[in-house]
Amino acid sequence: MSPDQRQYGPRHRLLSVLVENKAGVLARVAGLFSRRGYNIYSLAVAPTDDERFSRISIVVDVESSPLEQVVAQLDKLINVVEIGELHPDEAREAELLLVSVSADAGQRSQVIQLVGVFAGRIVDVGHDAITVMVAGTPEAVDDFESLMRPYGIAGLQRTGRIALPKLDEKLSASGALAPAADIA
Repeated sequence: MSPDQRQYGPRHRLLSVLVENKAGVLARVAGLFSRRGYNIYSLAVAPTDDERFSRISIVVDVESSPLEQVVAQLDKLINVVEIGELHPDEAREAELLLVSVSADAGQRSQVIQLVGVFAGRIVDVGHDAITVMVAGTPEAVDDFESLMRPYGIAGLQRTGRIALPKLDEKLSASGALAPAADIA
């Protein structure tokens, strides 16, 4: 299985949609998907560094409709400023997971050890359960979720994928940032 198929499956593509940060814009985007019968695998939205805009990350099921058709319809929405597809090889992706896991005194140390391996954080502790937060690549979050299942999941929430294009800069041999074209 290729890395692309593992991250998205053969039918998923990630769109990064820059929109005006106005009331009702997300409802219009979601309404478009609903009216056209497009399936959304995951969706995340938040303001950008410029308060006039928000970025919507949408993982689209391209078996329900061709990607070109989805992009063309999104482009017709007046509040949409920019649309781009982020290929996994050209983007940095992340996802956040909150999970409450059944963990008695005997299992708690095992769960805590796994949380450490995935650079997670314990956010709540009860008598028979523990709530954990893990952020990372979608694959790492998938792996952590799979490892938690045998303990018994009492509650789970994932943010959906977010992504930005990879930077054109890389570290030079000296460790300083240099444009990719300058690195041999």
